[in-house]
Parts: sequence; C-alpha cells; structure tokens
Amino acid sequence: MSSGELRNKFLEFFEKRGHKIVPSSSLIPDDPSVLLTTAGMQQFKKYYTGEADPIKDFGAQNVASIQKSFRTSDIDEVGDESHLTFFEMLGHFSFGDYFKKETIEWTYELLTDVFRIAPERISATVFAGDEKIPFDKESYDAWAEFLPSERIRKGSRADNIWGPAGPEGPCGAANEVYVDNLEVATLVFMEYFCAKDQSLTPLPQKGVDVGWGFERLAMIVQGKKNIFETDLFEPLWRFLPTRLAEKTRRVIADHARGISSLISDGVRPSNKEAGYILRRLIRRLAVYKVENIDSVFKAIVENYSGFYPELDQGAILSVVNLELEKFNETVYRGLEKLEKLEKIDAGLAFMLYESYGLPYEIIKEIGQTKAEYLTRDDFDKELGLHREISRAGAEKKFGGHGLLLDTGELKAASEEELKKVTRLHTATHLLQAALRKVLGDGVRQAGSDITAERTRFDFTFDRKLTDEELKKVENLVNWAVSRKFDVRMQEMSYEEAVRSGVLHFFKEKYPPTVKVYSVGDFKADLSAGEGPTDIFSRELCGGPHVKNTSEIGRFKISKQEPLGSGLRRIRATAIQI
Repeated sequence: MSSGELRNKFLEFFEKRGHKIVPSSSLIPDDPSVLLTTAGMQQFKKYYTGEADPIKDFGAQNVASIQKSFRTSDIDEVGDESHLTFFEMLGHFSFGDYFKKETIEWTYELLTDVFRIAPERISATVFAGDEKIPFDKESYDAWAEFLPSERIRKGSRADNIWGPAGPEGPCGAANEVYVDNLEVATLVFMEYFCAKDQSLTPLPQKGVDVGWGFERLAMIVQGKKNIFETDLFEPLWRFLPTRLAEKTRRVIADHARGISSLISDGVRPSNKEAGYILRRLIRRLAVYKVENIDSVFKAIVENYSGFYPELDQGAILSVVNLELEKFNETVYRGLEKLEKLEKIDAGLAFMLYESYGLPYEIIKEIGQTKAEYLTRDDFDKELGLHREISRAGAEKKFGGHGLLLDTGELKAASEEELKKVTRLHTATHLLQAALRKVLGDGVRQAGSDITAERTRFDFTFDRKLTDEELKKVENLVNWAVSRKFDVRMQEMSYEEAVRSGVLHFFKEKYPPTVKVYSVGDFKADLSAGEGPTDIFSRELCGGPHVKNTSEIGRFKISKQEPLGSGLRRIRATAIQI
C-alpha cells in the first residue's frame, strides 16, 4: 500500500463514519502558547473547551485530518529508525459525540481490516490510575473485546496521561497502540481542563483526540525495516551522496522535508522563533556540503505537492540557496574559532552562535570531545537568558502601560490611540497592495505590528528595495488616500475568499466564514453579491478599519530593514492633514 493509498483509506474510513475532512493547518499555529504545530489537535483546541462550535464551523461534531507537524524535541534522535523533526499525523477528533468504546473499535478495525495487520502483532496500554485520575477501566474493557489481557498493559501517568498542548488546555487519559512494540497511535480522551497550576476541572463536554504516526504506519504497512525505507523517503536517496554516513543522509532527508514546509508556510531564516529553527536546519545541511541539494528539494515538491499544494519550489530554492551562501561566508571563521577553543561550555557555544551563526548541532558535531559536556538544555538556557534581557529592554522602551486594544498586531492605550491605530491599520493594507503592485505578487505578509506611533510591516522579498521603489510604494499609498476610496466589509466562506484570490496572512487560522475588507472605487453592490470593478486592496481581516481612505492622512515610509534571508521590514507613519 503506497503512502498515497494509506492517506486516502484513512480519510475515507472516517468520512464514512460521519467525520468532516479538514485540511492541514500551517506549521505556524494561531496558538501563541506554542512555536510550531506539533500535533493534529492544535487547530481544534477551542472546540474541546467549548470556545468554538464545531457544528457551526464544520457542520459536524467529528472531524478527520492529516496534519503537518514539527517537533524540535526529537532533533537529536533524528537518524535512528523512527525519529523525525518534520512528520505527518493522521488524526480523527470528536467534540462531544462518541467516546472510548467507538474509538477503540475503529482503531482495531483500521489496523486489522483496512491496514491488514495481524491481530497478534497488536498491543495497547491504558492508564493505571493515580490520586488525581482513576484507572481507565472503560478503555481496558473495550480493548479486552479484541486483545488478550497479556497484551493490554497498565501504564503510568508519564505515558498514559496526555497533557495540554501548551501551558494549559484540555487533557485526559490516553491509550497507546503498538504494532510489534512500536507505537503507532495515541488515543487521547479529553475529560479535563488542566490549568497552569496543574489543577483539573471537568470539561463541559468529553472529546476524543487520536493521532497516528504516518511515517511509522507506512513503515509497518509497507513491510520496511525503518521509516527511511518507505516511499515517503525513497525518491530522495538517489540525490544524496553515498560518501555520507547513513545517519547523515537520514538527517538531510528529514531536515529537507521540514525546511520545505516551513518556507512554504512563510517562515524565513532569522535568529528568533520559527525563523531560528529554519536557520538551524539549513545550516546543518551546509556543513555536509551536498553538491546537488536543489535536486533533493525538487524531489520533495514532486513527491508531496499532490497532497500539500502549498509547497512552493521557487521560494524553497531561493531561500535555501541565499541562506547557504550567506552562511558559507561566516562559517569558516566560526569553525576556525571553534578549533582554537580547548573546551566549549554553554557560554562559548552561545558566543559561536551569536557571532558566527553556528547552531548547537554543528558545535556538537564539529566540536566532538571539546563539546563533550555541552547539553542542549544548557545552550537553550543561555539563549533564553539573552532573550529575557532583550525582552526586558523592549518592555522598558514600550512603557509597560495598560492597553485598551491588544490583538497582538494592533496596540492602543486610549480611545485617541485607537483612532490612530485604525487609520494605520487600513494604511497597512494599502502598503501591502502597493508593495505587490511595485515588486510583484511574490510579496507576502510575514507579520505586522501597529501602535499609535507607527506601523511595522514584515514581508517576503529577497533584496533591499531601491530608493525609487520605496518612493513608488509610498506614492501609490498616498494616491489611494487621495482618491478617497471607500473601505467595505463583506462576509463570505473561507473557501470562496481563497478561490477569489483574496490576500490572507499565512500564520492565521481562519474560521469557515470570514470578513473580507476591500478598498477601492465601488461600482457594484457588495451586499447583493456583485463584484467591485476597481479595487486597490482586498484582504481577509477582522478589522478595525476606517470607512474611507481620506481619513488616513499623509503616509510616509520612515525606513526599511533586513530581517533575514528573503525577509524585510518597512516602518511607516501617517500624519493627518
């Protein structure tokens, strides 16, 4: 069974059982408590807590998905038989409908009837119970319908209680499912809300969160010895030189898959957050000097774009090659410095990272005995200390006052500031439209931050803008202001908005019904479903916005800045005249 057939059979199985098929969300989650999407349930957290209504959003209480996921916790284990940083999760989820009995029955049916795995190869664990959560007898009894008692083990809290995806959130008892003692699925039964202090309160409705390790399942179904022998990786091996050790080739294959999805989801190399993860992966590849690395990425796009059409080969190759080029200019100086050191502790490792861009993995691999006692925890603590110092400086600069509005993107401390922020918010929409008109459609939003004093807009572009280009952009925004364009909002389905080419921010997780803000000369009635004929800007957005561009005032770009490979920032203001 090919990986493509495996995906289809899984989704068809749950679609026939009343599940709505939901596409994978971005690797950049809309949940601020986590850096990257690490599990299929992250996009559904609010449905377990009752904050959102699955019937309203999906038309069903049950959903199924195949989710791109990324975990840095496994980065040091990559290259063994079963660990990856980038991986896919097959998942099915219920928000107040079925529970343990049905979930376990379907799990066994999938394994034996659909995936044709012999029953004697299957085993499971259930929670043994403790002072907070009792023994999971309901799961044990359900498994006993299919498995003998010796293949149903009772596990501890560490293995069979699933905590929240973040500092707080839904949690509950979990079953682990094994084939030949390799874990292939986790069945989580959401019954409690776990607060930051670890106290538990019952959820308003019980939920089911099931995640299958796709690569491991493919390995078992295809009869392979390890995940790297499956058809998910096979197309890559002919492009990786045999001079490299087997583990090294596996690391490259894993990292290349992760790099491809991170870049296609809009991440660009930088020294913080997701950009830092991406930079680490690319620079680790640089040390191995793979001559035809472009061919590896092209093979990934060819192999995966049928299921993940967002994979952008042009962006992947451009960002990777630019980062490799920049890194190679400094890496040798960093390696020379590393060679001169007798012993590398966390402080020196951070110096090598900050001054020369050498990530932890390279320092450990190249340093060998010099870095023998360097641990990732110590390195991360040093990095965290540096960030705390930087953050404290930023908070002091901002003033630390209470905010009337703080959406993450928009910040205002008073009604007067709210008016200024609203004008700048609409101006930022005009700015993105103007950038695309001057520089081309490759420009995509990568973030924004708006206060009463200024707007800051981050976007994808691979070089510094010329003075002439900046002036053209500024003049275009002011032209739109001078035309006194109306700003109108129309609600429509997310799918309809995307099909019509409406701009949207890659990091956002949008509901099924969205708001589309259009700026232009309207010669049609939007409320009647007719399309405008002279539109300057159209974006998915939650507001707030001015009613007419004449309210914005004179738009002025104050500066542009580089943020990393293929990523730039513009700062601008708007003065009422």
